[in-house]
Amino acid sequence: MSDTEIVTAVELEEIIVELQKYRDRLVHDTTEAIHKAKLPKSKAMAQMEPELAKIDAMMQELHDRHAALLANN
Repeated sequence: MSDTEIVTAVELEEIIVELQKYRDRLVHDTTEAIHKAKLPKSKAMAQMEPELAKIDAMMQELHDRHAALLANN
């Protein structure tokens, strides 16, 4: 692993927070757009689900890496 690939626990925590903010904003903005367009919420949310699943998987991986870093210190 090179120096540029080493990530600290603090950096991981910051990345997790930003990714959570992105996820929240995505859901909020999509919900607002659905409401304004008067579209069925369930259909739009179903289309967004794969993207949310990717974000959730990334966040879980980052949480796991963060926990491992903390455990090793």
